Formats: sequence, structure tokens, C-alpha cells
Amino acid sequence: MYKRPLCLPDSVIERPQKHLHKVSGLERWSRKIASLCSRPIRSSLSLYRRFLNPIRKEGETLYPLSDTELYKYRQELQQALRKGGVSDPLLVKSFALIREVSGRTLGMRHFDSQLLGGLAMFHGNIAEMQTGEGKTLTATLSAATAAMAGIPVHVVTVNDYLTARDAEEMAPVYEALGLSLGVIVHGLSPQERRDIYAKDVVYCTNKELVFDYLKDSILLAGKDHQLHRHSERLKGNQEMLDQLMLRGLHFAIVDEADSVLLDEARTPLIISGPEIDQEDQLLVYQQAMSIARGLEKITHYKVIAREHRLEYTDEGEQEVLERTDGLGPFWVGRVRCLELVHQALTALHLFDRDKHYLVDDGKIMIVDEHTGRVMADRTWERGLHQLIEIKEDCELSKPRETLAKISFQNFFRFYHHLGGMTGTAKEVVQELWSVYALPVVFIPTNKPSARKRLGRWVLKSEDQKWKKVLQRITKLHGEGRPILVGTHSVAASELLSEKLSSANIQHQLLNAKQDEQEAEIVSQAGVSGAVTIATNMAGRGTDIKLQDDVEAAGGLHVILTELHEASRIDRQLEGRSARQGDQGSFEVILSLDDTILTQTYVNWMRVILRLPLPSFVIRALMFTLMRRAQKQLEAEHARIRAELLKADERQREVLSFTSSKI
Repeated sequence: MYKRPLCLPDSVIERPQKHLHKVSGLERWSRKIASLCSRPIRSSLSLYRRFLNPIRKEGETLYPLSDTELYKYRQELQQALRKGGVSDPLLVKSFALIREVSGRTLGMRHFDSQLLGGLAMFHGNIAEMQTGEGKTLTATLSAATAAMAGIPVHVVTVNDYLTARDAEEMAPVYEALGLSLGVIVHGLSPQERRDIYAKDVVYCTNKELVFDYLKDSILLAGKDHQLHRHSERLKGNQEMLDQLMLRGLHFAIVDEADSVLLDEARTPLIISGPEIDQEDQLLVYQQAMSIARGLEKITHYKVIAREHRLEYTDEGEQEVLERTDGLGPFWVGRVRCLELVHQALTALHLFDRDKHYLVDDGKIMIVDEHTGRVMADRTWERGLHQLIEIKEDCELSKPRETLAKISFQNFFRFYHHLGGMTGTAKEVVQELWSVYALPVVFIPTNKPSARKRLGRWVLKSEDQKWKKVLQRITKLHGEGRPILVGTHSVAASELLSEKLSSANIQHQLLNAKQDEQEAEIVSQAGVSGAVTIATNMAGRGTDIKLQDDVEAAGGLHVILTELHEASRIDRQLEGRSARQGDQGSFEVILSLDDTILTQTYVNWMRVILRLPLPSFVIRALMFTLMRRAQKQLEAEHARIRAELLKADERQREVLSFTSSKI
């Protein structure tokens, strides 16, 4: 049974959230051991299968009811849910009602696999559902059940496009259930956000939600306990309380949970204050960039591209200190000198145009590495943004003061109830449990998969790779099959686009520069003979509808041209084809020039190429090494997330006594 918090009367409950206790090292290790030795009880699929027959039987009694009779049934159920919470019998009735309403409004009744996914999420799990299994419809089961019980619900997605699309598609279900629905996207005013968060179910992106939470935290100035806000009301300070946007962190369903909870957890989210007019500091950034450009690679610094970092040599440290001697008061102190020039080197060598950022109308626009989309109005901290502006000869923006920051790891653990869904969770089962105490439930597919894996190629150079990709596109395009080609960056997508144009092959390009046309491009990607080049914008949540004649031709074909930082992202791209039992195929075409490889792996692969082995054995060995390099990078990112979580916990302990900055 799930009940909303009842620690204070309804009129006083405002912005409640779970108060985290410090996770001891022993507790963290015990979770890891538990996830390795056995699965948590609530992750067992049999626990939820027992609900299926009762839901079906209840649904049979609802099917012949008129709309008026169904409305009366819904009112009685809602009263029971609000009065006593969600017991198992009421959960069965609620799921059966939502299934029936969905059938009447959308023409889609939830499959058994979707019922299982909804049950798993409602009980606080991550449901791994294969791509194409209808996670958007599945989310309505747990979201609407909680909302009918009077619990504010947040359905969290990874970008504005999916947020607006999912809410629009599911709106008829919520409306028929008498629930209000809101959508939070970028560009809304504070008052608009307040009004939307007051609705029963709110669809929102992870970043917009967290930034609104941080803004409320700044306003509360450390008074985040319910008793603090009750005392403010008693003092007559209602105006401050009325400015809060969120009603609290009650119940969340996270779509693409592995991306939101893990992939994006390496970067803290920061709220900055007004611009600070510091001409002297801007001059320092220019000096730092000038010094960095004068340093020599290998002699003064080493770039570890795979780990996205660089480090000084002993000679390099000495060179920086000598060049900064006497430049002014900002350059006093060894640590400050080395840090400023290190940031400038980072801007020069670790951040690439059309991969990590775009230059649009003289401004630096950050590209989200996980979604491939532009993050409007976002800037890097600690002078990095200004240094990249200098690198690209853009107008220099003024620095900003950090007012509050938090990581996704800390934020989502504040929810009283957290569940999620994704197509790719099996690789990170242990981390989801050790960080969030979220078990993973593996949901079977509604229909057997018909996807064909056609081949894995590792070519010697990038030029050879693109020739192979062009060859495969030409062949499949001639057969009338739609083709989706996944690239790692904006630059790579545009390079392939030029090659296709030279070969007179019509195609669509989807990257951060075309995000406004995303819906139109995706709608055409399943047409016979269509060729679509996309960054990982097309990897998550994208539902490509196939024309009727495409199925007979073999379905959508997907080509992966570079392994991503996590194998889960590759699996998401693969999942664009052969959805819900349709025909489709997938192949991988890589090269030794791909950024995921270190020089060590490249050397080993060149040795393998010279061995007198059958070609299929050589391809298998090389692909295995590519995957090994990818696994090492995944382990490095997991380590970074663990360190950030520990730093967050230490910071919370200190700031809990001093300020509201989280």
C-alpha cells in the first residue's frame, strides 16, 4: 500500500521531500553484495504476475459499462483511494479502469507486458522494457493511480520534445479520468510553472525540474522542513510561500531512467546569479588562453582524451609558473596559476566545436552529450565558458556567481516514491541499487523480436569506414528500405551528409542544429527508401512509424558508425528497428580512428590485422577489443559518479549547518 505523507494536516503540507540519512560505507557495500548475490524481493516478476488475472477479470466487468456508469465507478474508486491509500484490491481496480479508459480514448488497451511494467514502477522499481514496447502508455498506469489517490505526480523525461509529445498523446486518458495534466518545458515564466506544478500529473524534463527545485531552495534559504514553512505561515509570511513553484517531491516516474539517473549524474546542475562585471577577471582569461596556446603538447602537458582530462608534466608546471610570474594580483599563488591555465588547455583540447558545443550567431551553445540536443541558456562554470568563447573569437560573456548546485543522484533520492523505466538497465543493475535502492524488473516482450544483426565491421581508417557506410546505404536504398545512420557528433553527421549529397542520395539530417524540425524528420524516417542521419538525438524515445510496404522489404535498417561511451546508448539506437515484432535489421561499422580507442588498443588491433586468421575471426577479435575499451570507459564514468556522490554527501553535511546551497 502506498500513502502520501501524513505528518501534517493537508493545509500545511508544502514541498515535502524525503530527508536523506548518510549512507555509511558498510551500508553501501551491503547493497552491492546483495545485488551480486541475490535480487531484492520486489524485483521478482512473479510478484506482479499475480495481479494480471484479477486486472483482466475486473476489466471484463468494466467493458460493458456505459460512459456514465464508468464515470460513477471512477468517482467511487477515487474516493476510496484518497481515503485509504492504494491497497492491492484498489490497485487492481485502478489498473483495470485506466486500461479500459485507454481503450476507449486511444484505441489501445495495455498489454500484459505493459501492466507488468506499470506494477513494477508503482512498487518502486526500474522496469526494463525493450524498445518499442510502449513505455509511454505504460507510465499512465502508475501515474494515474497515484494521482487519483491525491498524490502529486512527476513524469520525468529527457528532453522537451519527448515531454510535449508524450503528454499530448496521453492527455485523453488523464482527462477521461478527471485528472489535470501539465507540461513543463523551457521558456515558461515562474507563474506559468507554478500553475502547472499545481496540476495532478506533470510531464517535465529532468533539467527543468531540478532547476526549479534549486530556485525554490534559494528562496527558502535553508528552511526546507515542513515545520519551517508552517512557522513562516504563522508569522504571516505567506507571500514567500506563494512564490514556491514545486509542491514537493512526492511521486516520480523517470523515463529513460539509466540516462537520467546515471549517465547525466556526472555533471552537477548549477544555478548562477546575475552577471558580475569584472573586467580584470576577463583579462585574466585572455592571458590564460594566450599562455595555454604557447605550451607544447607532450613537453608541457599530456591529453588523456578517453578520460576527457589532461595533466601537466613537471616541465609544464614550471613553464606555467614562469610565464605567469609578474602578470598581476590574480596570478598570485601556485594553485591558482596552474588551475587557470589548465582550464584554458581544457577548452583548447578537450572541447570540440560541433561535438560539445555549437557556435550560433556569435554565441557558444552547449550540446548535451547524452541527448545530442542544445541546452539553451546553459553555461560552463569556473571560467571554462569564457575560455571557449575566446577560443572561438566570440564576444566574451561576464562570469556568474554560483548560488546553488545539486547532482541528479542527490535530487532523485529526495522523492518519497521513485520508479522508472528504460530499455537498457541490465548493465547498471548494481549501481541503480547501490545509489538509489532501485531494483530492476525485467519485463518480457509482448511479441518475439524479429530483429536481424547483419554484421560488425572494424576498418583501418575513418575514410574506409565512411566508404563502407556509403556502400551499404547505396545498396539498401536501392532495395527501397528506410535507413537510419547513427553518428557520434554533429561534425560526423555533417561529414556523412556531404558524402551522401555527393553521391546524389537524398537524405534527412537530424542533429542539434535541426532540433526544431525533429518531429517532421522522424515522421519521414520510416518511409520507403528514406535515409536519415542522426546523432544520439534519435537514440532514445524516438518511435519511427513504418509505411505498410516497408515491412515486406525487410523493415528499418540501422547502422551504428561509432561506439558510444556506454553500450546502453548503442542498444538504444539498435532498438529503433524491429519494434513490437516488426521486421528490421542492425549492423555496426567502426574504424581504428574512433575516439573510444586508446593507443594501446589500436596497437593490439593492428597486430591482429597482420595475423594469418580467417577474416570473420579477425573481425570478432577486433570488435571484442572495441567493446573492452568501451567497458573500461563505462567503469571510469561509474567511478566518477561514485566520487561525485561522496562529495555531494560531504557538502550536504557542511551546508546543512550554514546555508541553503545544496
